[in-house]
Amino acid sequence: MERSSSSTKTSAKGRGCRRTGSPLCRRTERMRPAPGLARIAMSPSMSPAPFCAGDIDGDARVRDVLDMRVSLDFEEIYHDPRGPYARYRRAGLLDPSEPGEEPETVVGFIAGLKKGRGDHGGVYHYASPNSDVLGLVIQGASGRCFPDLASERLFQPLGARQDAYVTVDRAGTPRTGGGINMTPRDLARIGEMMRQGGVANGRRIVSQAWVNDTTTGGSSKAWSESTSASWLPKGRYHNKWYQTGNGAFFALGIHGQWLYVDPRAEMVLAKFSSQPDAIVDDAKDFNLTLFDALAKIV
Repeated sequence: MERSSSSTKTSAKGRGCRRTGSPLCRRTERMRPAPGLARIAMSPSMSPAPFCAGDIDGDARVRDVLDMRVSLDFEEIYHDPRGPYARYRRAGLLDPSEPGEEPETVVGFIAGLKKGRGDHGGVYHYASPNSDVLGLVIQGASGRCFPDLASERLFQPLGARQDAYVTVDRAGTPRTGGGINMTPRDLARIGEMMRQGGVANGRRIVSQAWVNDTTTGGSSKAWSESTSASWLPKGRYHNKWYQTGNGAFFALGIHGQWLYVDPRAEMVLAKFSSQPDAIVDDAKDFNLTLFDALAKIV
């Protein structure tokens, strides 16, 4: 927890990176502009399709991908070894292929997903492949490999103390939907940067407007009509972050990974866990209660 106080390189080739370990290195290099990234961030009505192989997500907008409001025939059921989530894990090399199964790639798996019954831009529906689509958008818009770009634009300016790593699939595509690995301290640095309005070490990394939108914007209706509303009644999900409704915001990963930011308490908390089950509702409730209690006493 923080309170206010203040492997080898990959290369971009096509729409994937060479599978060479992909460290997000700490060394200082000259920052190079990434044409198109600002345009994508400020124009989220754009479709992700031009930046991805195939017609991924069809008529969905980047905004829908950012807010998990893409209508997909995909259920995030973690304990079903035969379901689409298990296939998704195998495509990303998190699990080995089944005997006799034709190996898939992340891009191939996503391109094969069908649209759900509703319209894009409707109710919040969490689907990890959306985060992989964002990685493809970042690579396509910048012309850079995601790990190299993240190193230059995020980890080096943050002052990260340890290398971070991104896992890749068999085609060398970085797994931005769950393959990024870093230390708790460096994860907390991301939270502190967000708490400081996008600034770290006296240097602006993310625009103040983007941070403000991330922490206060989004559709309350999209959340309230989702199956997650009972867990976080006043919550919202926007730009890949959850909002609690009381000023705090957080990122959450399966098996108990948290990055929690409470600007009012000047508190940032990074929590890594190894809980056996991917999602434990009681544990989520306990952690939110714990974080709120800590914010009152720090």
